[in-house]
Amino acid sequence: MARPIPLLLQGVGVELLYSFVIIVCSLMIYYATKEMYELSSYKGIKYFRQAFLLFAVAYFFKSFINILLVYFGTSRIIDINPRFIGAATLFLFMLFGSLAVFYLVYSLMWKKWNGKSAFILGIFYILSILISFVIITTRQIEVFLGVSLFILAVAIFGMYLTHKESKNKKKKSNIYVIYTLLFVFWILNIIEVLIPNFFQFYQILVYLASLGIFLTILYKVLKKSGSD
Repeated sequence: MARPIPLLLQGVGVELLYSFVIIVCSLMIYYATKEMYELSSYKGIKYFRQAFLLFAVAYFFKSFINILLVYFGTSRIIDINPRFIGAATLFLFMLFGSLAVFYLVYSLMWKKWNGKSAFILGIFYILSILISFVIITTRQIEVFLGVSLFILAVAIFGMYLTHKESKNKKKKSNIYVIYTLLFVFWILNIIEVLIPNFFQFYQILVYLASLGIFLTILYKVLKKSGSD
């Protein structure tokens, strides 16, 4: 067993706490919207709920990645030999995270894609698997950045189409801003996993911003479910 790197040991507590809070927020959002969906049968809520369940699973694997980094005494998950569990963990983290983002897009676009759900979701699953596979096999940061921009472009395009057709544009704008920030911070979190020192001086700010987004969504969900 490799000796843990002191710097990793110093930060692993913060990493685990951060992931734990994200997981708790995601699960609370998932369960808080259960009654809302059961009463309304609104499919947008269904896919919104599933997105946060997927986020919870993704951040569980992010926690596991941090533990692996300490165990193998390395600073990057892609430095771990692909034959080890590190590659599988990174694959699952990317898979569930990508699916979560796609499900958020679908929660906005489900009316436009109604009747094609199996086909669209099938494409999302295939894309998520391909994205995860490419990342762990190429092990190139440039490839990940290109893929991330693609996911972000899909998300923004979906929100643009929904916003364009929305009758209450002012009310929807706040939701789109939150979604966009959520997508951006998801990408930043993946970069932080692949290149831990990339945000060496701004890591805490990225974490706080990400937590702020999740807590804001949780607050809005709890307020909405409480008012109903």
